[in-house]
Amino acid sequence: MEGEIWNFVVDWTIALASIMYCYIVGKFIPQGTTRFLALFPLLPLFFYLPLNLTTMFLCGLTFFFMTWLATFKITLFAFSQGPLASNPPLSCSQFIIAACLPIKILKTSSRIQENSKRTRKSAKDYVTKVSIFLIMIKAHGYKDFVHPLFATLIYIFIIFFMLELCLSLAAIVAQAAVGFELEPQFDEPQKATSVQNFWGKRWNLIVSSILRPMVYIPSRRIFGHVMPQKWVSVPAVFVTFVVSGIMHELIFYYLGRFHPTWEVTSFFVVNGLWVGLEIIIKKTIGQRFKLPSAIASVLTLGFVILTCSWLFFPPFLRFNPFIRSWREVMAVVEFFKDGHI
Repeated sequence: MEGEIWNFVVDWTIALASIMYCYIVGKFIPQGTTRFLALFPLLPLFFYLPLNLTTMFLCGLTFFFMTWLATFKITLFAFSQGPLASNPPLSCSQFIIAACLPIKILKTSSRIQENSKRTRKSAKDYVTKVSIFLIMIKAHGYKDFVHPLFATLIYIFIIFFMLELCLSLAAIVAQAAVGFELEPQFDEPQKATSVQNFWGKRWNLIVSSILRPMVYIPSRRIFGHVMPQKWVSVPAVFVTFVVSGIMHELIFYYLGRFHPTWEVTSFFVVNGLWVGLEIIIKKTIGQRFKLPSAIASVLTLGFVILTCSWLFFPPFLRFNPFIRSWREVMAVVEFFKDGHI
């Protein structure tokens, strides 16, 4: 564990120095191809650094924060887009925090008020979520005796809670460090009324906010040259899901160091095709046929759960995430008990 923590510190020291370099480049080199070429050497570096880590928590968080989000943010920054290209410009400390952490800064007072309401609401919900989480952890021990779909529900809630916890901690760090007002990371995904609504407006909104300017909008422009504007969102959404699938496939590779099976990518391809179908139906029939919200939510969650059970969780469970996570927690406890820090 001591060697792993040392590698983690070294990796993030290099990453922070690289992000400071990005900030300086932005001050002296105008947006466009020249700035992108000046920043490009950092992109393969950010893909390499997490390979020095073997624990799920440190490697997974480093990949998500650095390899995925930071590289996408830096690429957008090269062309004066994305969260790093703020107006007025961010200070150096704000730039580093915004580049390193999975956060999105609120820019208007109305959205700040909306975020404050959601923050108060989620604070009340945490007691319920923690209670359900503890129940799910206990139920996980009986996963071999329950229906596979119920086991999938257990996995989904555990992942949701852990992801929300990590993102919330990152938001707390950002707010404490530089006083950012931040957008929420989730918006009650259990209330999604369509698969498009689930992925685009409710689940892991930080990733959605980065994929939109990085992949979706450029794809719309490209497809706009070869098809009517009415339909460009369909292939653009599909390309966005494919990119998300590839990044998730890479996360699984970094965590398990197994050869990719492309099951995770297939999961996002299937969801992308379904969202494209939803868009076509909405543009064709409009609001003439609309399911009640409760029924739509059940069907949406049912689709997500079924596709997760089919394509997402088999490769996820292949590298024994829950057993490894428990061992890593125990290793950290022993590390501190032995007085290393």
